[in-house]
Amino acid sequence: MDLWRRWLRRREEAPVRLTVWRSLCQQPVVRVWMYSLVGLAAVNFLLLPGICLLDLSDASNAEPSVPVSEHDDTQILLLVWHYRASKPRDCWRSFQISGCTVTGDRSMYNKADAVIMRHRDVKLDKEAPLPPEPRPLAQKWIWFDTEPPTIVLRLWEYEGIYNLTLSYREDSDTFVPYGYVIPNVLLDKVPPARFAYPLSSSSDPRPGFVAWVVSHWTKSMERVLFYNHLKEYIKIDIFGRAGTTSLPPGGDSVVQMIRQYRFYLAFENSQHTDYITEKLWNAVNGGAIPVVLGPSRKNYERFLPPEAFIHVDDFPTVRELAQYLLKVKDSPSLIQMHLSWRRDYSLYMTSMWGEFYCTACKAVRMRKGKIDVVKNLTAWFYP
Repeated sequence: MDLWRRWLRRREEAPVRLTVWRSLCQQPVVRVWMYSLVGLAAVNFLLLPGICLLDLSDASNAEPSVPVSEHDDTQILLLVWHYRASKPRDCWRSFQISGCTVTGDRSMYNKADAVIMRHRDVKLDKEAPLPPEPRPLAQKWIWFDTEPPTIVLRLWEYEGIYNLTLSYREDSDTFVPYGYVIPNVLLDKVPPARFAYPLSSSSDPRPGFVAWVVSHWTKSMERVLFYNHLKEYIKIDIFGRAGTTSLPPGGDSVVQMIRQYRFYLAFENSQHTDYITEKLWNAVNGGAIPVVLGPSRKNYERFLPPEAFIHVDDFPTVRELAQYLLKVKDSPSLIQMHLSWRRDYSLYMTSMWGEFYCTACKAVRMRKGKIDVVKNLTAWFYP
């Protein structure tokens, strides 16, 4: 793949893309999408939530209606059925989401406009996995999970009971990715931007070559098999429970460690559509060049410019990937090619779990009075 040529073309097209982004976000039809810009041929990658985060969309499986205005005084109470945090987040103060109150108090069940349930918690709860039936009139139940299909089990047991879905999948009724980048020229237009991290495009030397943080280790996992081949050609420092090196102390220890390395292996534990987790965004935050193993390159390019990462599928063999990493390490021009995009963007990382709940509450508020039914949950989520 001729990354250098793609990089030069992207540099030439950048002013055009920014104009397209600005104009699209001013269009009502875009503002009632699920932040997504699918089919936007004028850009090399689609800033899924970052550009048009101002409003939620109508879901494809819902009956059409006029969404509630952000300036409407409608108030929504969202009950988190399995709530473990000490105190719910204030949606307005934390995320500038108005008209939403989140509670974990089950005694409020009959007053709640919606109940959100994480599938993993439903499966583990033996006493009260689901709220009681019959549910209050017009109350919506929201299916929610952040794990891939290989971990989300037995969905068929819960067909026909949910009204909305929330996940990292872009085709969810409510799409909440693990992270995204925001063009700096649009920072004053996107509410979450005040919590975004400015990205440095510095290509200064780094003492480390390739790092990987991994805790879930099974010999049959694709990422473990790939690593075992890759380590035959290059040195890789492994951190985490399955690693041999300790992380530095502190809550941001992973990012602090990554800042010492040129490359970071952002290898997902399974490969599924849109399943792109904090592994990628930690690498971006730490200024390393991500080497990704997960969904397709095309999928990743919906979140980042094509030169912002190296996909394992870019090379016919593991050996050729290793050779390219060695080549980039010793080439200032190639390093700059992979990093220069960063000067124009800031990084936003989703806050778990409060942001998921507040975003779900906003979705319910925007769909007040609508009849929603999740059809074929199993067929939708499983590959």
